[in-house]
Amino acid sequence: MSSPITNQQLQTVHIVPLTAFDQNDQINVETQATHTAKLYEAGMRVFLPGAGTSEFHSLLPEEIVELVKITREATGPDALIFAPIGYQVGIACQTAIDSMKAGATGIMFMPFAHPYMSDRGAEEYYLSVMDAADCPTLYYKKSDIPSDALLLKLGADKRSIGVKYSVNQMHQFRTTVTADEHGLEWICGSAERFAPYYMLAGSGGFTSGAGNICPHLSLAMHAAFAAGDYSEGMRIQQLILPIEDYRARAGDSFNISMLKYAITLKGADFGPPRPPQRTLTSEQETEIRQLMEPVLQAEAKLAQQKSPVS
Repeated sequence: MSSPITNQQLQTVHIVPLTAFDQNDQINVETQATHTAKLYEAGMRVFLPGAGTSEFHSLLPEEIVELVKITREATGPDALIFAPIGYQVGIACQTAIDSMKAGATGIMFMPFAHPYMSDRGAEEYYLSVMDAADCPTLYYKKSDIPSDALLLKLGADKRSIGVKYSVNQMHQFRTTVTADEHGLEWICGSAERFAPYYMLAGSGGFTSGAGNICPHLSLAMHAAFAAGDYSEGMRIQQLILPIEDYRARAGDSFNISMLKYAITLKGADFGPPRPPQRTLTSEQETEIRQLMEPVLQAEAKLAQQKSPVS
């Protein structure tokens, strides 16, 4: 078990970096490293490489480990890196072990892709992987399993440090946070659209995909809410919402495709998303270019303000 992680370290933006692919559909190490270094330079300190917006479900286990390694090498020692874990339990155990060797701080259990789920089965799965890797652990809740009761029970395990909560039922979330007797960190897993409401209900941080495009805006939004400046936080959220609203179209099916095109507007080529992610039409690309103009302007202005005076 590695050094303890404080709640304060998790009370920030948890960035899910886009995954860069080259023309041969392999991870583009140079592009990935450059992008990750820029996110770190902007102030990102918690990274979830290979997770949902990173195309987890189309990545091989060894690609997840490679992304962890790239992230560790492109960031500083204060960066927290959580490897996404899922699928068959043997693969999950080995991916967790290999990711820790590659520089991960801990692991994050992804939502189950398995059918016929139960809390009992989920708990046994979690503990099997945790016993294999023995490291700080986050849980990602996006459906009924794991239940809130199971998450509260798992909080007694010293390896459990937090929950990425993405059910978007605020009263349920608040009730669960209030019932936690073990000091887990409860993280908004639904990004900037829902972050203000989660933070008001007890979340100290939120995950972000939009932060790939506008890291300074995402971090400034978090800082405003953390300081209790809700007016400023909502003002910044309004700047980011066009990205989030577009990603949410058609059952969130633009989640990855939108960002992969948007990042080309900043001069980076991450390649197309892997199937079965949707491809964009020329009309959709035009829409994205138009909605991104004010976002990129605001991001550039804020980045300039944050840069040290030469």
